[in-house]
Amino acid sequence: MTRKLLSTLLVAASLAIPATSFAQASDTQPAHTSGKATPADRALAKSVRKALSKAQGFDVSGVFVKARGGAVTLSGSVKTGEQIQQAADIAKSVQGVTSVTNRLTLFHGGNG
Repeated sequence: MTRKLLSTLLVAASLAIPATSFAQASDTQPAHTSGKATPADRALAKSVRKALSKAQGFDVSGVFVKARGGAVTLSGSVKTGEQIQQAADIAKSVQGVTSVTNRLTLFHGGNG
């Protein structure tokens, strides 16, 4: 009796695991997976960059903006730590931005 119960539980568990794994994987897939920017992505990145350039005292020259399906990634470097948070706040305020990944770092100058 115990062996039959254990066998049944193992079969049930093996059937449940793939379904759970699949559901988790599909829930985390981004809506836009081709990796190539669409015209809408390029327009959104341009809007974010424009908003950053309008911020008083913000040097956008070292900042790169990538947009994919409303998700914006900021990378590159800025001169002060405050500008890292400022850039994220500005990007979040742009219409069409659904999320911001901030990978900005401090610029330390020099060649290495």
